[in-house]
Amino acid sequence: MAERVRRIAGVADVERVEPPDSSALLQLVARGDEQAFEKLYGIVSAPVFGLVRRIVRDPAQSEEVTQEVMLELWRTAARYAPERGSAMTWVMTLAHRRAVDRVRSAQSATDREDKAFRRETTRPFDEVAELVNTRLEHEQVRRCLASLTDLQRESVELAYYRGLTYREVSELLDTPLGTIKTRLRDGLIRMRDCLGVTR
Repeated sequence: MAERVRRIAGVADVERVEPPDSSALLQLVARGDEQAFEKLYGIVSAPVFGLVRRIVRDPAQSEEVTQEVMLELWRTAARYAPERGSAMTWVMTLAHRRAVDRVRSAQSATDREDKAFRRETTRPFDEVAELVNTRLEHEQVRRCLASLTDLQRESVELAYYRGLTYREVSELLDTPLGTIKTRLRDGLIRMRDCLGVTR
């Protein structure tokens, strides 16, 4: 119950004023009573905004949603059934639904934009083209290996295709380690030049 101060003959008198009944106002709004709507707006707009703000978070969006709720309240007031609960509960339910709808809508828009971006930036994988490129690269490596001397090719194949260490290649070929390193270095330089690899 609110209080209103009256001044009668210079003496302050406190008068108790009953707040307007939201349920009765809502029923008047259902009949198109604009003054009742103004009063109802004054009662519910702040709590509606507070609820919407907690859900939506963004202040500007919260204001928009609050206005949408108030507009929906004006249009659908006839749907309010007092026997199902208080007017404030009904209004706050409308507000909650609208706020959740806005959050879902914003999330859906973000998801659509992300999906569209990924679709535009991700080139489709062409398995056949990839297979052809791999075969061409293998063929080029074989051709370049064939251009090496027998000693270079043998050292490169043992070290890089069979996975032996330089020392194991040296022992297997019964050749000094320094010679194996030189063969491998020279062979790799020729392979690099043949494959067109730049440093």
